[in-house]
Amino acid sequence: MKHLIKNPRDFWAGVMFFTLGALFAGVGFTYKIGTAARMGPGYFPLVLGLMLAAFGVAIALLALRDKNAGPGVEKFHWNVTFWVLFPIVLFGVGLKIMGMIFMGLMVVIVSSIASEEFKLRPVILLAIGLVIFCSIIFVGGLKLPIPLCPAFGVFEQLAACRV
Repeated sequence: MKHLIKNPRDFWAGVMFFTLGALFAGVGFTYKIGTAARMGPGYFPLVLGLMLAAFGVAIALLALRDKNAGPGVEKFHWNVTFWVLFPIVLFGVGLKIMGMIFMGLMVVIVSSIASEEFKLRPVILLAIGLVIFCSIIFVGGLKLPIPLCPAFGVFEQLAACRV
């Protein structure tokens, strides 16, 4: 029996595009749409979502009739996805309590564990550099109300924590 899907990678990419586009269009539809001349807050996500969904359908249909059989879909790497996304979620939850310095170091170091080329020393240097850069830009330059240090009495006495 012949397979209906000739190019599995393109087919599943099209399904993914269609799903994301339909999701964004659905969310955009819940807001006031407006017109092209007077766009409401839902206009942009609705139109872009519909365009992405249409591209997804076109890609999936082309994958069904493609003459050149493409490679199969590789196994999804859940472990890598976890080590990248979990620290980002933890950063959002713990930023107000633990501060940018601690949470920034944690995000970079823990996310780097997902790499096959993980080496602790360069990762720590990168983490320190990124935390300093983000502190200067976001807290010092843009004056965003992001705490630098943990919200404990010991740290509140440090001058660097009272920016």
